[in-house]
Amino acid sequence: MKVVMLGTGYVGLVTGTCFADSGNDVTCVDINQQKIDMLNRGEVPIYEPGLAEMVRRNAASGRLSFTSDLRGPVAEADCVFIAVGTPQGDDGSADLSYVFGAAESIAPHLREDAIVVVKSTVPVGTNRAVFGRLKELTGRDVHVASNPEFLKEGCAIEDFTKPDRVVVGVMTPEVGKVLGELYAPFLRTEQPFLVMGLESAEMTKYVANCMLATKISFINEMANLCDRVGADINEVRRGIGHDQRIGFSFLFPGVGYGGSCFPKDVRAMISVADSRGMDAEILKSVDEVNNRQKHVLFTKLSDHFGGDLKGKKIAIWGLSFKPRTDDIREAPSLVLIEQLLAGGADVHVHDPVAMENVKAQLGDKLTYHEHHYDALEGADALAIVTEWNEYRNPDFEYLKHKMGQPVIFDGRNLYDPVKMGAAGFRYSGIGLKSPSS
Repeated sequence: MKVVMLGTGYVGLVTGTCFADSGNDVTCVDINQQKIDMLNRGEVPIYEPGLAEMVRRNAASGRLSFTSDLRGPVAEADCVFIAVGTPQGDDGSADLSYVFGAAESIAPHLREDAIVVVKSTVPVGTNRAVFGRLKELTGRDVHVASNPEFLKEGCAIEDFTKPDRVVVGVMTPEVGKVLGELYAPFLRTEQPFLVMGLESAEMTKYVANCMLATKISFINEMANLCDRVGADINEVRRGIGHDQRIGFSFLFPGVGYGGSCFPKDVRAMISVADSRGMDAEILKSVDEVNNRQKHVLFTKLSDHFGGDLKGKKIAIWGLSFKPRTDDIREAPSLVLIEQLLAGGADVHVHDPVAMENVKAQLGDKLTYHEHHYDALEGADALAIVTEWNEYRNPDFEYLKHKMGQPVIFDGRNLYDPVKMGAAGFRYSGIGLKSPSS
């Protein structure tokens, strides 16, 4: 098929590249000429394992191209995907101006049988509103479908090519069949292709993210309670995770979730509920618990130093909101850094891929280190915020040698408290039972 992807952000670029890799003719369109120029040079503006190689391979084969001019590609397209941003507004609602702007820009050029697929995460009712707007502009019924994405940053290519399921919301069965053909190469091991109404598909995306966010906030709250009662969250987690109704996924305590999806989508659902006269109490609590969780490491550090962090050198390992991505949107690390700086601490940081993004935001307020051990030189404490693999098995003797004080506050529970105590470290995780308890 001839496919046009509007937007070369995380979702659009991964989706377009994977469609091209399965034999389709894909044109990715973006109004940002600088991004288009980068992509045409074979440079990928986001970090995602395996994506750069796949982009270059499919571009070289002629199946994948990039342009800022949508007229020609849209006029020939079987499917036009809208994969633009829906940033959070001041009231928590999703800003849909880019979605409707994209729809309006393609309206004069659409073939009569073309399918417009909204890939962006949008509140319930958006696809039907896009249908209405396209009808106003074209004078005909344009095929509109909802196709929410379920991509995890760091595993996006694997998630797209080997999905748990593909969800499409349609207005006619024929559109579902066309999209089923487009996705068929990725569903060869009988993963379900779920066809439903527009509103149900839109809701499915938000409900999935809200459920996962709820699990994270729940286990974090239980970990904080374990800290107070002398229980160990890892033992508790194993005790409940084997219950198949609960499972182990997303039951890892830490310093809160971040990124471009969970915070924005939870707040968007709260806004949708508010607009319908409903108080979404559980979702509000999920958001509040998560916001509080981002302060836990600072509280532990402050308590350790008697509330006086002035002049203390604090090393931070991990800046991205999770490993295998350079995304720092809503990252817990930023909350910790701002608090440490406000307290007068000298902050030294390392992250395998996200330091440039933090530097663009915070500049020279921090000291950046190319190697994670170098951030520890003379440090009064180490705070671990992101669970990158290279942090999981460090040389602890070397850590003690480098640090001014052998103090670690672990926001991801990477290490065994008993072994850390035996090695001479003052070690504190999230909800972990201390060796002396």
